[in-house]
Amino acid sequence: MRASRSCILTTHINADGDGVGSQIAVAAWLRANGTEAWIVNPTGYPGNFRFLLPEDSWVLDAGKKRARNACANADLAVVLDTGEVDRIGRVKSMIDHLPMVVVDHHPPGDQPLGGISFRDAGASATGEMVYDLLLATKGPWPQESLDAMYVAILTDTGSFRFGNSTPLAHQVAGELIRRGCDPEELYRKVYGQAPIRRFQLLRAALGTLEAEDGVGWMTVPPDDFERLEAVGEDLEGLVDYPRSIEGVRVALLFRATPRGIKISLRSDGVVDVNALAREFGGGGHVRASGALIEGTLEEVRERVVAAARSAVQAGLAVT
Repeated sequence: MRASRSCILTTHINADGDGVGSQIAVAAWLRANGTEAWIVNPTGYPGNFRFLLPEDSWVLDAGKKRARNACANADLAVVLDTGEVDRIGRVKSMIDHLPMVVVDHHPPGDQPLGGISFRDAGASATGEMVYDLLLATKGPWPQESLDAMYVAILTDTGSFRFGNSTPLAHQVAGELIRRGCDPEELYRKVYGQAPIRRFQLLRAALGTLEAEDGVGWMTVPPDDFERLEAVGEDLEGLVDYPRSIEGVRVALLFRATPRGIKISLRSDGVVDVNALAREFGGGGHVRASGALIEGTLEEVRERVVAAARSAVQAGLAVT
């Protein structure tokens, strides 16, 4: 990557803390070493992680001429936190002509991106893999890179409470703290400040909360989402509410979007929700996955809840 003169960094649709954290970590390191680095994502940069950006100008809107020019003049593309063609959406055609490096910790899917691929499904986060890559290089580690890697690991491990919080994840986090990250301040910026609409949306969604046969689910009411002028990042963490119900093995969050019904799936480990999501054209991790399904909210919810029930029963039978 260091040999690049101008690099495009992208991640998956609806970028999360691991996706943008990994991007900023690499971008800040490249820029500190004299390489142009531009962030071009298929969907908008999430506002709740804007504090990680040293400069807003690093992010280019994929629908604008400036992004198209940057891609045309670049000599390398780095795809972070996904390795699937459909997950980078409209950016795929913009970087098809470039040599590509993929850095991802998800299990491989059906449409892998080409180029040089660094994949480790055992890594807690792509941010952990970025740490390993930077560790193998010489040159300065800007504070922005350190903070971004820490946030990537922090968010993908659920503040180090999920099963992917491996000893190595804690070791890397400890090293980032030793190098200058402030864990209290970064936690506050990620989790300790939110617009009031997020709590109003949570109040509306909790009215739909249900649990049965080891499955808990909640629906984001479309009218409330529109009325509150909510955005995708306001849904962060909502699936943890059905997940926290006693006896729930699989938690589901349903939300209607213009492209279909988006489902977030979480598991306590009895059910592989990556396999469950793939039944509906989605994917992700064993304990955390997602899917986008065509159909009405009621139809999709009925189908997915039924499939989750069956998966729970099968999982419990095995254990």
